[in-house]
Amino acid sequence: MQLIWFRQDLRIHDQTSLWHATQAGQTVAVVMLSPGQWLLHDDAPIKIDFYLRQLQQLKQQLDALNIPLLIETVPLWKDIPDSMLKLCQQFKIEKLHANIEAGVNEQQRDAQVAAILYQHQIATEFYLDRTLFPLGNIRNQSNAPYQVFGAFKKRCYEHLSLSLPSCLPAPEAQPAINTLEFNISEFSTSIPCVQTFYPDFTAPASMWTVGEAHAFALLDEFLDEHVRHYPTERDYPHLQGTSQLSAYLNMGVLSIRQCVNALFREQHGQLDFEHTGQQIWLDELLWREFYQHILHDFPRVSKHLPFRLNTQKVAWRSLADPIVADDFQAWKQAQTGIPIVDAGMRQMLATGWMHNRVRMIVAMFLSKNLLIDWRLGEQWFMQHLIDGDLAANNGGWQWCASTGTDSVPYFRVFNPVSQSQKFDANGDYIRTWVPELAGLDAKSIHAPYAKNPNLNLNYPKPVVDLKMSRIRAIEAFKNAQGKI
Repeated sequence: MQLIWFRQDLRIHDQTSLWHATQAGQTVAVVMLSPGQWLLHDDAPIKIDFYLRQLQQLKQQLDALNIPLLIETVPLWKDIPDSMLKLCQQFKIEKLHANIEAGVNEQQRDAQVAAILYQHQIATEFYLDRTLFPLGNIRNQSNAPYQVFGAFKKRCYEHLSLSLPSCLPAPEAQPAINTLEFNISEFSTSIPCVQTFYPDFTAPASMWTVGEAHAFALLDEFLDEHVRHYPTERDYPHLQGTSQLSAYLNMGVLSIRQCVNALFREQHGQLDFEHTGQQIWLDELLWREFYQHILHDFPRVSKHLPFRLNTQKVAWRSLADPIVADDFQAWKQAQTGIPIVDAGMRQMLATGWMHNRVRMIVAMFLSKNLLIDWRLGEQWFMQHLIDGDLAANNGGWQWCASTGTDSVPYFRVFNPVSQSQKFDANGDYIRTWVPELAGLDAKSIHAPYAKNPNLNLNYPKPVVDLKMSRIRAIEAFKNAQGKI
């Protein structure tokens, strides 16, 4: 008997470990729910809700393949090895199959599971699935990991020009398992709802639809209708210019290989760009790939350390100061008085998602204008994003805070008002999420109090002076460099 361990790869098409398990013999599946670990990793309730609902879809698909899905709940990942051993012994498992995950905690968990099973003569195999290329295999001429995206991308292009990664089909249905022989009734096969773990969770008005079919439909719609305009529309938050597939990729409802193959299906699987939209969207997928490799090659980034170690001495403002604590609270609750910042934060609080351009504006405002430690912002995002991914979230925050790979120079500080004027010129995005400003014209909506400080609005005044705070941030980074 084979065992497939599902994690963040909840699909049956192009699912590497599932394919290999079913090719090796009759298969049973397991998911280990670890609510204590979710809290430790700051996983958002909306993300867990998405996960559990997708798990329900997966169960139906596996039922059609006669593959039982067992649901084990353990408090923490450290409790998984013993639970996994018991399950393997119950089902006389020959081999455990799972897909590789890049994080330090994930790799430690998998090593501990493999070790205990090895002691009992049960094999384990972990497969490449979440990335296009094996972690640790994209190397420069000195056989060292890349630290700059441009060079990493170039090497990826070289590999992809030889051949695009192929996709595996869904497995065929297997003969039904004798449930009495293996006492499956002793194990839970019911999937809890999110309120089991988060009683106060309420779903957003625009619920995120789950299912592989829906993810494929979103991918097709984006490639058919939007990707050609991606270079010109992706930075405008009021437009439907991005794929919005991040949650589906993060949860493994869709694979990175499926996206790349679909992107070049008109080119019959060849890396041949018909228009710049294809290239720029591929580059965005490769940014995702890059951060996964960074997470693997530089594990310090998952240990609350900056990628650029010379930024450790930046003197972030302390939350022990009530003024700073109030600034942070205003940022978290979308009451900063900077409309584009508040619009982005409200979008995330309401839907679990934020437009990527606005994520950069919001993150730079916290780390530069408020000079508050980027790690606090990274954590808040993880606690609220439906697509919260350690590698991508950490990489994005460190880019904005000038502490990471390819990061903006510390003296480059986005002016959120200028960004708003450029990418939301008419104020449509702001009006959607900050309705108390809906009556303002397209000029004044970006900075309501700039020309008229005494304007009577039900909206806070800016918590910080943008020009002075920019100078403060630059000085803080200069001083940190002087201490190296």
